[in-house]
Amino acid sequence: MLAGKKIILAVTGSIAAYKTPHLVRLLVKAGAEVTVIVTDAAKDFVSTLSLATVSKNQVLGDISKGDTWNNHVEMGLWADAMVIAPCSANTLAKLAVGLCDNLVTAVYLSARCPVFVAPAMDEDMWKHAATKQNIERILSFGNHLLPVEHGELASGLIGPGRMAEPEAILTHLDHFFSDAASLKGVKALVTAGPTFERMDPVRFIGNFSTGKMGIALAEAFAAKGAEVTLVLGPTHLATSMPGINTINIESAREMYDACIGAFGDMDIAVLSAAVADFRPATMADKKIKKKDGDLTLTMVKNPDILASLGKIKSPMQTLMGFALETDSEETNALKKLKEKNADLIAMNTLNDAGAGFGFDTNKITIYDRAGGVKSLPLQSKKDIAEAIVNYIIEIRNV
Repeated sequence: MLAGKKIILAVTGSIAAYKTPHLVRLLVKAGAEVTVIVTDAAKDFVSTLSLATVSKNQVLGDISKGDTWNNHVEMGLWADAMVIAPCSANTLAKLAVGLCDNLVTAVYLSARCPVFVAPAMDEDMWKHAATKQNIERILSFGNHLLPVEHGELASGLIGPGRMAEPEAILTHLDHFFSDAASLKGVKALVTAGPTFERMDPVRFIGNFSTGKMGIALAEAFAAKGAEVTLVLGPTHLATSMPGINTINIESAREMYDACIGAFGDMDIAVLSAAVADFRPATMADKKIKKKDGDLTLTMVKNPDILASLGKIKSPMQTLMGFALETDSEETNALKKLKEKNADLIAMNTLNDAGAGFGFDTNKITIYDRAGGVKSLPLQSKKDIAEAIVNYIIEIRNV
């Protein structure tokens, strides 16, 4: 799956840099086009002439030189993947905080492609709390970690910290791009975020949803090659990932219209938005003024998007809803699965710490119409989203 792929290999200052000509040769042999960029420190460990020879391209190391400059933004847009191997502890720290003092970090900050990081350092450095924190931070940005290997290190110690071998890196990339094509040609609809129901020009009824879960789902579908339509409620979050068309809406009725309009062309729909069940019967044309006594609002029911799609879905379509519960969780989730004619329901509860609105983590249980149950422990919403997409692929292929 690497044939025709454009790969940026970024080499930083580590003794493991001696392995990079072999890595480049493997990538080129697999059919990839490779551009190598290096830090100044990397040049102490590997010959740029060797890298240029095996890559058949000029090795770049400076943002500017004389009257010319290397367009880091252009490179970041050009690549299908960026691989930082080896990634020293120093460069790892820069990636974690967004420092931009060389061509490697400039291209990294400009890259819109997947970024793979292959750390290389001594055991004590690898186990240091600061390194662990930096790894967690770059993973939270959506980057991919190429796990270190256990073995003899430059210090003479035996332990973890060795850069992944070139063959392992090649295999990882090949699997990634194979996986990225698993939903090619498939269209997916995802809803995310809250809805706001206006009561006057300045006030609304809403909820605390941020859209993190739904955006993670949209990105997980797109990462596997799906063409994604994301219907997104009012939130400060967004996605710029290729393959995702975002429709911004505000109210439940607007989300309903967008979903009904798009659903006919979809193969999969996952409704993770926190949609308001009710809206004010009327919206005041001017700000409602404070006055003595209580304010009474008459509320009317909003259209049920999941139930509406459940009524019109074809046997070839897969429909999934979310159920955020506070009590009788399983009973309510299974009831929703049946009554809405969905194929799957993802149930989570506000009773679980770290799950629900605003968190970067979630904990869910998936129920499907065939009686299948899959419990996903507390983990990042990115990992939850990937697991959900994999489960949908699994049941569609049965």
